[in-house]
Amino acid sequence: QVQLVESGGGLVQAGDSLRLSCAASGRTFSRYTMGWFRQAPGKERDFVAAISWGALITNYVDSVKGRFTISRDNAKSTVYLQMNSLKPEDTAVYYCAAGERGGLSMETYDTWGQGTQVTVSS
Repeated sequence: QVQLVESGGGLVQAGDSLRLSCAASGRTFSRYTMGWFRQAPGKERDFVAAISWGALITNYVDSVKGRFTISRDNAKSTVYLQMNSLKPEDTAVYYCAAGERGGLSMETYDTWGQGTQVTVSS
């Protein structure tokens, strides 16, 4: 079992950048596909990005392609989400997730972090 703790959220202006981190505890981090999801107020939790255990495969929702980059450091048991050119519509709580299946839907992830707030002002 792995436990996840996100950090790096904050309040920024449109056009700024943030890097989210998700630190995992446990010995099996490298086995998991890691994903980032986000949930805006009053909306469902949506997929943002995912990275395979070996970092060979990444997926992004269309709205963040070219602006966000997911990466991982298995030696540090950490996954990152570099967010550039932030927009007000990126405002949400961002969640890190781990799953052996790890796809585009929440159901393919088994473990979730507590979330970190990202607020982008216009």
